[in-house]
Amino acid sequence: MSSEFSLNQLGWQPFFQQQLNLDEYEQNEIGRVVAHHRSEYLIRTEHEELNLPIKGSLPNMVIGDWLLLNADKQFVRLLERKSLFKRKAAGSKLEEQLIVANVDKVFIVCSLNHDFNLSRIERYLALAHEAEVEPIVVLTKQDLCSDSEQKRQQVQGIDPILVVESVDALDTDSCAALVQQCRAGQTLSVLGSSGVGKSTLVNTLLGQSMQKTAGIREDDSKGRHTTTARTMHFLPSGAVLIDTPGMRELQLTDAEEGVRRTFADIDLLAQKCKFSDCRHSGEPGCAIQQALDSGELEQRRLSNYLKLLAEQERNSASLHELRAKDKAFGKTIKSVLASTREIKKGY
Repeated sequence: MSSEFSLNQLGWQPFFQQQLNLDEYEQNEIGRVVAHHRSEYLIRTEHEELNLPIKGSLPNMVIGDWLLLNADKQFVRLLERKSLFKRKAAGSKLEEQLIVANVDKVFIVCSLNHDFNLSRIERYLALAHEAEVEPIVVLTKQDLCSDSEQKRQQVQGIDPILVVESVDALDTDSCAALVQQCRAGQTLSVLGSSGVGKSTLVNTLLGQSMQKTAGIREDDSKGRHTTTARTMHFLPSGAVLIDTPGMRELQLTDAEEGVRRTFADIDLLAQKCKFSDCRHSGEPGCAIQQALDSGELEQRRLSNYLKLLAEQERNSASLHELRAKDKAFGKTIKSVLASTREIKKGY
């Protein structure tokens, strides 16, 4: 990357400019988080790349964030985010993990072979809708699938206005419609499971091999996990593209609105139920049960809707309880320290 890089090339937009007063704009330097390592953030400004050590005094930041630095290259403040993707940390760990910030569009990548899964696509859509980011579903490995159009129609059935593209990620012509989505000044991200061809897609959009790729396994047609860190790339069109490692586990948290937007058809049906407190489990006049009986609604889709709602509610409650405990503990520590200082003053 060249030493000189304009803010526009980094994805700067009026949304962020409007957060600065004149003094802040004149006295500080604007930077964007372009990488997040174990002990430091890599920040790109108009004139240089610099390392910002991670300290307890810094807010939790993620690739895509915008921040202000003073003349000494010290952190001043984090700018309000336009969007934020987050999830519950994988495994049994009870914490929230930030994925990427300040994205305008997201490519949700799913392969058309063994990885194809409508319920997983709905999970990613809920994440995108919660972040209020435009989702584009990209179905890869079209060249390895004999029923790609049938599967594309199944995805389109989730939402008639959803943008769904079926591609061979190795073929530039096949990805032409995706290139049109990458407009100058916008930031896009690529999300999906491990081995679905995200890195191959990124290389094709870039027009060069920047991301390491690996072939598929013959036993299950799945790709091998290659991307191990979130990376930011700059497309010939002037758009910013952020690649992310494949997520084998995507647990939702604080995403009720995103789930309901993804399953808006079910929410609309529920409003037609005879009883406002209908549990959709055999009550008379249940519009959802009628839709199931008539074939208007799939049992799979309803089950996934209920599953995702329950999951995000459970994870959200657990995380909110943990935050409350941490806050109470912090107040206790501050109180003890204040008491200690008062005692010392008495001597």
